[in-house]
Amino acid sequence: MAEKDIVEKSLESYNDVFADIVNGLLFNGQKIVKEDELEAESEYSMYKADNKLHEQERDVAKYWKTGKIRIAMFGFENQTLIDRDMPLRVLSYDGAIYRNQLNYKGKERFPVVTLVLYFGDKKWNKPKNLLDCVKVPKELKAFVNDYRINLFEISNLTDEQIAVFKSDFRIVADYFAHRNKDNRYKYSKEIIKHVDVFFKLMKTLTNDNKFETMYNESILEKGGVNMDAYLTKLEKRSRAEGISQGMTTVIKKFVENGAMTVEQIAGVLQLPVEKVKELAEMKLPE
Repeated sequence: MAEKDIVEKSLESYNDVFADIVNGLLFNGQKIVKEDELEAESEYSMYKADNKLHEQERDVAKYWKTGKIRIAMFGFENQTLIDRDMPLRVLSYDGAIYRNQLNYKGKERFPVVTLVLYFGDKKWNKPKNLLDCVKVPKELKAFVNDYRINLFEISNLTDEQIAVFKSDFRIVADYFAHRNKDNRYKYSKEIIKHVDVFFKLMKTLTNDNKFETMYNESILEKGGVNMDAYLTKLEKRSRAEGISQGMTTVIKKFVENGAMTVEQIAGVLQLPVEKVKELAEMKLPE
């Protein structure tokens, strides 16, 4: 998950993407949080256990500010796997920020809002709040405060929810929401702004090498880059290569079995004799 965290946070760290995710998931696309009002915050915080200081790291964190005044702090936690202890993790991250505010006496206090972005295909079936994580005796239930996480299942977003995003995250969300549900899914034709981190994110989350190939080829071309044009081209090439490999296999078998000569095969396929010889001698992948 370490590699995935690095890739995910690199895309989300862009202010346009960060603000878009917050506005899309919390405010139905209204531009409440603006790009120029965001300021990066260190993802690291400390906690004490066993008389030792330990470091914990958020995926992405930014202050929402107006002038020099901090309105709030937003944090993102990316998940590709379901974690039953997520409420405990979020509570520890948020608690560390609130604790740090005590060190700045006289300054205005601000709220902390954490968004958990879950990219998995399976429905989240583990706790979304603190009280579901711990066993509380009935005598104590009235005295134990609950803590709920803001969990968003990206693969289960509706088309209407996805439509409110304006940044590269819209393309990511659209892909995850449709890739396993719609055999007629068409890749997005929207122009990708942050090409490098976008394709690295898609490669890492899907473990599909075509996204890496697409990035390597797209950086050589001028103009806007979109998923539809390149992935359609890659799929056509893949089919063509499959046909070519199948033809090579047939030619090799005919020649090896003596069923047809190279010249006869060349005549039937209307190919140069030298090309048929090349295919007959080609080593096929195992």
